[in-house]
Amino acid sequence: MTGTTSRAPRPAADSALELPRYLRESDDRRTPVAYAGYRSTALRAPLRTPVDLPQRLTEVTGPVLGEDRVTAADADLTLRMGGEAQGQRINVFGRVLDSDGRPVPDTLVEVWQANAAGRYRHVGDNWPAPLDPHFDGLGRVMTDSLGRYEFTTIQPGAYPWGNHHNAWRPAHIHFSLFGRAFTQRLVTQMYFPGDPLFWQDPIFNAIPPSARHRAIATFDLDRTQDNWALAFHWDIVLRGTDQTPFETDDDGDVA
Repeated sequence: MTGTTSRAPRPAADSALELPRYLRESDDRRTPVAYAGYRSTALRAPLRTPVDLPQRLTEVTGPVLGEDRVTAADADLTLRMGGEAQGQRINVFGRVLDSDGRPVPDTLVEVWQANAAGRYRHVGDNWPAPLDPHFDGLGRVMTDSLGRYEFTTIQPGAYPWGNHHNAWRPAHIHFSLFGRAFTQRLVTQMYFPGDPLFWQDPIFNAIPPSARHRAIATFDLDRTQDNWALAFHWDIVLRGTDQTPFETDDDGDVA
């Protein structure tokens, strides 16, 4: 809207816009901004306490992505570049929820991961594990009206990362989510149950013990596709007391 108006602005108390208020997690369950065991946080973590900004119109209006921009093929990471990816096929599914358990519909969920050998298709990843010519490790999907998402991929492998002596990352998939606006982008990682590398991974161990289970998917035999793919269930909670641990400085939740 352009131009001017002579009408006096409405007092905030009389505004027709009702902004959401989110439940805040207690400090003992929030991932610290910097974590000594995770060496790179010394260089990238903020030196001052993050400031919580008020929820305004930008934070409560959703992005418009267009129905034709995200296709069904984007949710299948196993079929790329004219062939099939190597490795154990898996289906990963769940719901994106708000602080009070309400589904978050029509939100973009993006994923990226290493291949079955633990290597990313990226110029910065040059450790001697084979690249898969039919796996780029990238996918995306829109949640439906009930906040549900699902994609097909392969089980990622562990990989060395140089954080400390003989350091290996547990198998994981990176998630990027947009809540109700692009300013609400959140990034997290999904781990797999029973991984033997949890104990020595500082990114996972930066999460307070009482919240670590939220970052681990659950194996679901009922959703496994016979003779085709295993299934893992993982719900993502954007805010509140059951919030999924995120790698962001929003509310101090940085891993």
